Amino acid sequence: MENLMPNAGKQLAIGVEGGKYARYPIKTHIISKDDDIVDVCVKYASPFLRPIDILFISEKIVAISQNRAFPIKDIKPSLLARILVKFVHKSPYGIGLGSPWTMELAIREAGAPRILFASFVALLTKPFGIKGLFYKMVGNNINAIDGPCDYTLPPYNQYAKLGPKNPDKTALKIKEKIGNEVIIIDANDLGVNVLGKSDKNILDDFCEKAFKDNPLGQASEQTPLCIVRKIE
Repeated sequence: MENLMPNAGKQLAIGVEGGKYARYPIKTHIISKDDDIVDVCVKYASPFLRPIDILFISEKIVAISQNRAFPIKDIKPSLLARILVKFVHKSPYGIGLGSPWTMELAIREAGAPRILFASFVALLTKPFGIKGLFYKMVGNNINAIDGPCDYTLPPYNQYAKLGPKNPDKTALKIKEKIGNEVIIIDANDLGVNVLGKSDKNILDDFCEKAFKDNPLGQASEQTPLCIVRKIE
């Protein structure tokens, strides 16, 4: 494990619920739609895994391997997408639905009626300080949609992507091959969302606390896999 070092500015260990856990980021090649995510995990993570470990996987590479990332030049935003994007809060930590390309993907994924209804409800409840209602109503892992960012590795700095499809089933499929529990996670410097788990008994709260400082990094680290191991 001495070859697996924490990313710059990140700590190897973190305390979670009275225990201490090491997070070992694993570097891979740049994943494409031609990769099988199971094979990627076997190749890069299996040599380091112990039975007690949990493998955390960035949702981005899962989505990319499922051919759910698209060059923005190939996405033609509809009029509805161009209108709705004007009302999206812009975050410094990611595009989210704050671009016409990602908004168009959201409309295609969830359907225009659901997007419009959720937008209307969110608008009505915003004065009361209620946040996140739009994403809860839309569902379909819309919160995992992201667009091109300057810090994203090429060529994906010119791509928009959907969230991974069937993340729980994908996590279970990987577990069946590597023998360890698997978490598919959307982590950035703003927050953490658990999208898929091979075991429902692993609490989201644990996963979020273990990844609250985003040990995968948010730029060019190229470490989309992370082994989480309880240590003394």
